[in-house]
Order: sequence, then C-alpha cells, then structure tokens
Amino acid sequence: MSQPLPPQYRFLRSIVRLLTRAFFKEIVCEGADRVPADAGGLVIAWHPNGLVDPGLILANFPGRIVFGARHGLFRWPIVGWLMRKIGTVPIYRTQDASKLTNRERREANEASLEALAGELAVGSFSALFPEGLSHDEPHVSEVKTGAARLYYRAVELSSTDAAPPVIIPVGLHYDRKEIFRSRALVWFHEPLRIPDELETPSGQPVDPDCRREMLRGLTLLIQETLIEVARSTDDWELHHLMHRLRKMLRAERADETGRDPGPPSIAEREVGFARVWYTYQAWRKKHPEEIETLKADVAAYDQDLEAIGLEDHELSIKPRLASPSWVALSVLQFALVFLLIPPILVAGYVINVIPYYLLKGVTRLLAKQTKDLASVKIIGGSILFPVTWATAGYLAAKAHHELHLMFPTIPDVPVVAAVTTVGLGIAGGLLALVYIELSADTWRAVRVRVTRRRQREAVDSLRERRAEICSRVEELIRGLSTAFEGSSHTRMGTRDG
Repeated sequence: MSQPLPPQYRFLRSIVRLLTRAFFKEIVCEGADRVPADAGGLVIAWHPNGLVDPGLILANFPGRIVFGARHGLFRWPIVGWLMRKIGTVPIYRTQDASKLTNRERREANEASLEALAGELAVGSFSALFPEGLSHDEPHVSEVKTGAARLYYRAVELSSTDAAPPVIIPVGLHYDRKEIFRSRALVWFHEPLRIPDELETPSGQPVDPDCRREMLRGLTLLIQETLIEVARSTDDWELHHLMHRLRKMLRAERADETGRDPGPPSIAEREVGFARVWYTYQAWRKKHPEEIETLKADVAAYDQDLEAIGLEDHELSIKPRLASPSWVALSVLQFALVFLLIPPILVAGYVINVIPYYLLKGVTRLLAKQTKDLASVKIIGGSILFPVTWATAGYLAAKAHHELHLMFPTIPDVPVVAAVTTVGLGIAGGLLALVYIELSADTWRAVRVRVTRRRQREAVDSLRERRAEICSRVEELIRGLSTAFEGSSHTRMGTRDG
C-alpha cells in the first residue's frame, strides 16, 4: 500500500474518476482510512450497477487494486482495453465460457485464482463481487464460494511473518443508479472479523479435512456481511417504505426544532436508512404483528402523500421561491439573450442536443436491464459528446475559413473559431444542466406553496399522522440504541448520524 502507484495505473484511474464524476452529480467516499497500509486483502461488494460498481471502487480506493471480472467483458470496446491495462484478471463462468470444456474452464479459473491470491499474499489488494453477477434486485443474490477460496489460497501463499490478508466489505449506494446527475456513496467498512474456527495460520495449507466446512462457513459469513452492508430488503416495496420512513423521521425532527432540514447528503441518507433497516431487522421477528401494522400505516401515509405531490419536509417547511443563484442566472441569461446574441446557453443546447438524443437511443437499444443503463450512458457519452464537440469545432473552422475567402477583411483564424466552438459546447452544456436543475427547484417551490394553500386540511392530517408514526418508531429505535452502537458495520454511521 505504501509503494508508489505505477504512472500508467494512475493515468487510467484518473480517466475512470473523470468518467464517473462526469456522470454523477456527487460521489462521496467514506471509510477509506479503514484500508490497512501494512497488509493486503480482498475487497468484496454487492453488485447492483454493472460496470459502474468496479469503476467507483477503482476511483476511490486508496491504492492499487486488481479486479476479477467475467472474461466476456474483455471483448467490450474501450472497457476491455482499460481492464487489461489495469491488470484485471478474467473469471470464466459456466454460462459464459461456452467455447471451453468444463476442464479447461476450471483450469483457467484456477490460474485466475492463483494470480489474484498472489496479489493478496504480497500485500496488494484484489476485488471480487462474490455474487458473480450484477442485478437489479434490492437484496444480495446467493454468494459463490470463489471469494472464500481466494482468501484461503492467499493465506496459504502469505509469508508466516507478514500480516495476514484482510477482507474489507464495501457498501455501494445510489439514490437513483441509472439517472444522470444522481449521487453515489462508496462506503468502506471495517475489515471482516473472522471467527477462530474459520482462521488458519499464514503460510500453511488449509486442513483438507476441514476445508469444505471452512469454505462453507466463510462464504456464509461473507453473505451475511454483504446483506448487512447493502441493507438488503425482500422486495422493492419494502425498500421504498423504509426510505419513506427515513424521510418521515428526518422531517419530523426538523419540524420539532423549527428548522429547514434542506436536502440530505448521500451519506446522511444512507445513515438514516441504516437505522430504519436495523430497527426492522430486530423487531420483525419479535413483534411481527406490530411491524406489519406499522408497514400498513406507512404505506397508507405514503400513498396519500404522493396523491398531493409533496415530500415529507414540504408538509411543514415553506421552500424558498427562488434561490439567489437562480435569480442571478436568470438575469445573466436575459442579458445574454437580448444583448450578446447568441448566448452560451443556446450554443450549449444546439451543440449537445444531437448526442443527447443519440445516447438515449443507444441506451434504449443496448441496456436491457436497469443495472446496465448507467454503464451504457457513461461509455456511450464518453464517445458521443467528445466526437460531437470535435465535429462542431471542425465545421466552425471550415465555415470561418470560407467566410475569410468571401470577406478578406475577416481575420483568417479558423483555429480560434474551432477552439471557441468546442469551449461553447462544453461550457454551454454544463451551464444548461445547472440552469435546468435550478429552474426545476424553483418551479417545484412554487407548486409546493400552491399545493399547501389549496390542500391545507390534507396537509394538516398528514402532519398529524407522520408525528404519530414517528413517535412509535422512535420508541423502537431507542430500544435498540445499545445494539446499534455496538454493530461492527455501523460505527461510521453512528459517528456521522
């Protein structure tokens, strides 16, 4: 970990960082200081968002990390090249390796396992998604034994006087994983505490008589850890209700203190969801009838709240009608439109509208599942938008040269025209995004004010119901406070919450 990163690796990681930060409005990384500097290890995570998941881990990991990935991805344009350059090791799945016999596939996987284990044994880090596939479910899929096999092989290869490899769980959380300008949280948790019965000395092979049971035990531990780290829920309906309850609790606390809570950060959002999740897990078996009644009440509240088109905090807090930044931008736009034709905003719309709709079409064609949407958008956008800007610059330079031939008094500086056009395409596109977001927030504030005035009785009723439900939930949470504080995977959440 203390060794300097190779220049090629740093360069490729910076490309991944640029692409992920261009797609997400906000990326937050928590717990990177938990990655030990004196040992190697295995990074494990659930897999809800295709190629974006390893991209975020790579971009935020505090050192070099080698991934294991299904070999079919190496055939993808750009992606395959990038994976080879950063040293990704291919994993041959049964459903993918159709041209290989079972024996060849097993031999290839053994070689991959050996390569990844070797990285761990010398103090480096490898990353695996133990589910073996990406998916759109709100819960962790069945974990395969590959991660446990890799860990034990790394322990066997490790020096007896070196620190043993660790297993670090990573939580990957998205507010809307497929949407451009959404937010993401990469949460590195404490290294996994492996029970004594699953431990084995470094530099020694695993006892053959115990190997099967140890593999099964460690795989089960990894499964349970990922379920906790990912905050798995049985279905999307329950997932939605938990987030609704999180919002209710936050809004009620703000209402009690008379303050505007403002939009939550992605870390605050996840901490709040974790509290609701742990409460549900603890009480659903002890008091199932009470929990079912609570779920029904939250669902009824949720339905009525959505019927009037408000959010929880908007029942109490009047949003600002227009932020100073929106007013300033509107004034600037007015000046540009009427005084400096054509304005930057218009140039941004004109230059970027074609790749925008092309990318929508490509995404519809190639992304068959939600988990693939962000991956296709990032890869496609990284090609379509730069090509469009370059084409616009070329056309501007050519048009400028033609104007010079027609009107010799115009300076012959096509390069300036090209650079200016490319700059307008980039800056105008970014400015248009900011303006659209600010405008949407302002018109949302107008609609909320109108709705609250027209639906006063409904708003008052919902506030009363919210207060009653939150009071019941707070009692449950207080009863679990000691257990929550002691959880090994919630220390960061407790600190920040």
